[in-house]
Amino acid sequence: MTNVIEHATTRKVLRGRPYSLIEFARKYRLDEEEATRLFEKFGPSATELDLLMAAKRRPPVSLAALGG
Repeated sequence: MTNVIEHATTRKVLRGRPYSLIEFARKYRLDEEEATRLFEKFGPSATELDLLMAAKRRPPVSLAALGG
């Protein structure tokens, strides 16, 4: 499913489900500043952010490692 999210200055296409900022930061063990920077630049799309982190060779943390 593709949704369009409109902000005051940009228009982003949301591919897949959206991440919350906290979920994204935890999944990739990012500090709040870096997670926020990437989230604002690329949007909340789980598909886009997962592709970005794969390109950075940053594997996700398993749910077991997160205690979930």
